[in-house]
Amino acid sequence: MKDIKYKKWLVVLIHAAAWVLLFSLPYLLRPSYNPNEQRHHEPVNATISFIVSRVSDLLLISFFYLNAEFLIARLFYKKKYFLYSLIVLACFLAYVTFTWLLFRNFVYTDAFFTFRRHLFFCTFIFLFILACSIAYKTIRDKISFDNLSMERQNENLRTELSLLRSQVSPHFMFNVLNNMVALARKKSEILEPSLIKLSSLMRYMLYETGEQKVSLEKECDYLQSYIDLQLQRFGNKLTLNLLIEQPDKSYEIEPMLLIPFVENAFKHGTGLAAKAEITVQLSAQANNLNFVVTNKFDPLSLTIKDNASGIGLANVKRRLELLYRKEHHLYITQVEDTFKIALQIHIA
Repeated sequence: MKDIKYKKWLVVLIHAAAWVLLFSLPYLLRPSYNPNEQRHHEPVNATISFIVSRVSDLLLISFFYLNAEFLIARLFYKKKYFLYSLIVLACFLAYVTFTWLLFRNFVYTDAFFTFRRHLFFCTFIFLFILACSIAYKTIRDKISFDNLSMERQNENLRTELSLLRSQVSPHFMFNVLNNMVALARKKSEILEPSLIKLSSLMRYMLYETGEQKVSLEKECDYLQSYIDLQLQRFGNKLTLNLLIEQPDKSYEIEPMLLIPFVENAFKHGTGLAAKAEITVQLSAQANNLNFVVTNKFDPLSLTIKDNASGIGLANVKRRLELLYRKEHHLYITQVEDTFKIALQIHIA
């Protein structure tokens, strides 16, 4: 609230300073003269002249805001051009007539001050104020429109990110619960520790992913818990090369951003693959995150249709485009029986 009041007062001060500067220009730019020279067209009283001039200035200021705040929006934007022109002309005639009466009766009494000269000067200054008013309204509306468009775009991005994030959790949970079902059918002794791991994952997903960013350290712990959960399922059937360096606690990252790559590796790097092997590497130095996931796969498995396949990678690609744009590089390569993703992100 204080910021809003401060901005309003700042705008008022800027407008006041602009008007003072504008109406001071004739005095600041007035050429010097020799006091011995005979001067014509002098006001009867300097004080009265100053008061009448300020009244004239107030009339112009009033028309400026009348045109900018009312006439353009209510008439010109609604294509009522004739009525708009008629009102502007009426304002001009009223300004010319009223100021002529003021200056002629109270300021200048000599013959030099004629209506023709007065009309010429008023036409010039009135058209100048009219042009400034139109420019001010146009520029302000353009800025307001751009700000509104930016707010809408940001809101759309936040909504889209929220939807993408909500898609990650159900997709991930679907795969993990399938693992739990498999362990339950085998009546495995590792079912209980697996459920404990799953509860820690759910705690992270419920309480941490609501934030815009989380510490990279927490994301790595989450990643480690997921990998441990998968290892409990596959055991010696899988060769895992895990190289995760402990990151600086000050680094932050979008939550649930790295897990789809690892999930994809476990999904396609096991099962039909003759020699299941997965490599996960993560390091963060000098505000740069380097994340590499490699897995072996069976090329024949690509022909098998899976209604849920591709959700994770397509999701995370879109999130990277929205969140990091030019501050990330994602490389996906597939050579013979090896699938590799390499992700680089500038983080803070």
